[in-house]
Amino acid sequence: MAITQAIEALRAGKIILVFDGEGRENETDLVIGAKYATPEVVTRFRKDAGGLLCVALGHWYARSIGLPYMAEVYLAARKGIPLISKLVPAKLPYDEKSAFSLNVNHKDCYTGINDNDRSLTVRGIVGLTGTDDFLKRFISPGHVHLLIGAKNGVDDRRGHTELTLAIAELAGIAPATMIAEMLDDNGKSLSKSKAIEYAKKNKLAFVEGKEIVSYVEKHGRKGVDEAKP
Repeated sequence: MAITQAIEALRAGKIILVFDGEGRENETDLVIGAKYATPEVVTRFRKDAGGLLCVALGHWYARSIGLPYMAEVYLAARKGIPLISKLVPAKLPYDEKSAFSLNVNHKDCYTGINDNDRSLTVRGIVGLTGTDDFLKRFISPGHVHLLIGAKNGVDDRRGHTELTLAIAELAGIAPATMIAEMLDDNGKSLSKSKAIEYAKKNKLAFVEGKEIVSYVEKHGRKGVDEAKP
């Protein structure tokens, strides 16, 4: 099964491809556990994916370090800056709401945009012990976008944030995944067929959102033990 291959690959620190589904974004993301985001991996994501580099964080973990949704930031700032609250859409074309939180740089970065800097930022997100620890390591705004997973995961929302965090949970790794949308040379999202070709060529696991949801519904946390090599 593609899902078990993806679980095993993510656990081993390998890149996988996740397609959310037709009728949603209809996009494929490159995905890896955040702790494995070396500078070389970031370079590959930049060249082979080309979309926005983000780190998806489990809901409880994100909230434990005090992260807000960006929409919450905008709404809180509406008294001082009225324009901001008007920028928050009531509904997205493909979803109910956005998972975006703050964008950050690790304090040891220079500009924060090169692959070494972004690798440092992404890996630094893993293993934080709380808000104070987060504040010691990071500043905002920055060049890595953080995403907050829905409280009940794929039961609440089925974006790349929740889908990749579900695999991370099944793999037994930290609730933090680095993701980036795959784009085509024509400037559009890479088609599903081309994403599958890329996966086959590079011997990477390709899994669809519906497979992830079905597996979680059927196995839940039991999938962690069943998927061990």
